[in-house]
Order: sequence, then structure tokens, then C-alpha cells
Amino acid sequence: MRIIIVGGGIIGAALARKLADAGADVLVFDSGAAGATGASFGWVNASFYLDDHHFALRMVGIDAWRGLDVPLNPCGCLCWEGEGDDLDRQRDALTLRGYGVEEVDKARFAALEPHVAAPDRALRFKAEAVADPMSTTARLLNGVRVVRGVPVTGIATHGHRVTGAETAQGAVAADRVIVAAGCASPDLLASVGVDLPLLDRPGVMMRTAAVAPCLSHVLATPATELRQDAGGHLWAPTSAQHQGDDATAPDTRPDLLADRAVARVQALLPDVPIRWDQVTLAWRPVPQDQRPVFGPCGPAGLFTAVMHSGITLAAITAELLGAQVLDQPLSNAQTHLAAPYDPARFQSGMS
Repeated sequence: MRIIIVGGGIIGAALARKLADAGADVLVFDSGAAGATGASFGWVNASFYLDDHHFALRMVGIDAWRGLDVPLNPCGCLCWEGEGDDLDRQRDALTLRGYGVEEVDKARFAALEPHVAAPDRALRFKAEAVADPMSTTARLLNGVRVVRGVPVTGIATHGHRVTGAETAQGAVAADRVIVAAGCASPDLLASVGVDLPLLDRPGVMMRTAAVAPCLSHVLATPATELRQDAGGHLWAPTSAQHQGDDATAPDTRPDLLADRAVARVQALLPDVPIRWDQVTLAWRPVPQDQRPVFGPCGPAGLFTAVMHSGITLAAITAELLGAQVLDQPLSNAQTHLAAPYDPARFQSGMS
């Protein structure tokens, strides 16, 4: 079976790896345009979720990463984004759902993160991890054929079946086509009558110059989210409470946003010299109802996978959608996990 994947970000890469390992002939088209993966924070977690179904998908999503041959940093997270009663409610809700939660006091926090200005208390999520966005994507695509710098301009069909992908240089034949092109996906899908409404959600990610190791966990604080990579760089969204940021357009220059983010990070790490060296604006692929979208759509043989956060959900999406692409049956549990995220919910007259 020949499969074309449109999109070389984390979702397309995870699908490519899963399908190639299953014996499919996979060809990935990566337009080369800046996408959300390059500006992703890289945090694999289930502590932020929209409802019970979404929590279950994210929980299984963490475990699904173990089925892909890529290294994750199992650093865990220290969270005090909500304080007081809000922290108690988050702790109790996650504990009720069976999530691994440890409440830590100021002394315990200081022992875990001696360079950080310690809060009075925080929640520790040991199961959470970091997948470095670019190196993980590259690792997943290792051994897969990738065409870079050539955008797919349309979906080739014959009758009611997909026959491949259109490019400016001609059509490329395939038995299946998966559109996993982030914010570029709606236009491609619209060409074959599939609706995929996305919200306008810009994100700006700041990276600091490398510093000596000073952070062991992901931090989720009232002021910022923060992590340190293997090269010593600190990464933070420039929006405080990034998970709930619903801005529809950037209203401040990215360099000024980075200056403000540095100030917030410096307050957390008072003894570490902080200056930013890179700031990136990207548009996050957030479906209209904020839930992931993956599954078959439109003409037979066409599939799509578009969501935020792709880092957390890439591995489970590859597992669930990969089986559908290969005409493999899903278990009852897998069907239950996938059902709320069918693209059919956005099509006229369907729910």
C-alpha cells in the first residue's frame, strides 16, 4: 500500500513511522513552510485537558510514546499554575482520575529544584515528559522518504476515491492520502468538500541563550511555563498561562514579548543570567471546538489528523489513525477513544 502524508511536523512524522514500520510504502511531503512543531514547547502531559474523553486520550497518549523508538526526557512536571483552592481542585480532580499526583511543600520543592524561587506548595506529575520537537520529528522520519520544499496543491481523485496528491510538478499516485499539514490542512480538505474549521491561535515561543543546568522539571507556574533542553537553553511561551491563551492575533512585537518573558523567567531563576536568543511566532492548529480531529473524511482513502497539542497526542494518533489507514480493526477501547474526534462532526448534516 502506498501512502502519501501531507505534512512533515510531529503528527505526520509519527504517522509515517508507524505506517512504515507496518510495511507501508510511505512518502511524506513537507512544504518547508514554518509550522507549529518548530515552535512547540514539547511537553507531553495529561494534566491539562478539556473533558473526561480528552483526559483519557492524553493519558493513553503518554503511554503510546513507548511504542515509538524515540527518546523522551522523563523529567516530570512541577505545577502551581493554579494557587490556593484552584490548586486543591486540580489535585483532587487528577487524583480522582487516577493520575499520579504528589503534593510538595516549599522545602521539598527547594530540594527538587534548588535554583527556582520556590512556591509554598506545588503539584508534581512524575509521568510527564518532554519530546524535543525538532529532534523527535527528525528521529521519527529517519528512513522514511521525504520530499521537502514541494507543497501539495490538491487531492487527486477519481470518482469517489483518492488517487494521490497534486503538486505543481504533477500528480503523485497513492492508495491513501493523509492530510496532517496543521493550519494548511483546511484549504486542502476544502478542495474535496471536507470542512475543517480552525480557530486563529498564534503562539510565540522564546528560547534563551544556553546556561548551566539549572532546571530538572517542566515548570507550570502562574507566570509562565518553562523547561531546559539538553543544550542548556530555556524555553518558555511568551504568553502567561499558555494552555488557556485564546488570543486571535499577535498584538505586540515578538521581541518585546520575549523581553517580558525573560523578566518572568528571571524572577523564577533569580541567580541565573537570562537573555533570549530566539523567538518564534507560529500559528497553532486548533480545531473550532478545541478537540483533536483525526479519521477518514471525504473521498474513500482520504484521512486527516489536525490538533493541538500535537506533541502529547502524536503517538496515540499514529496508533489509532494508522490502524484505520491500513484497514485494521480497532478494539472496543480504541474505538471509544477515537469516536469523539471524527472529522464527520464538522460536516454539514452530520454530528
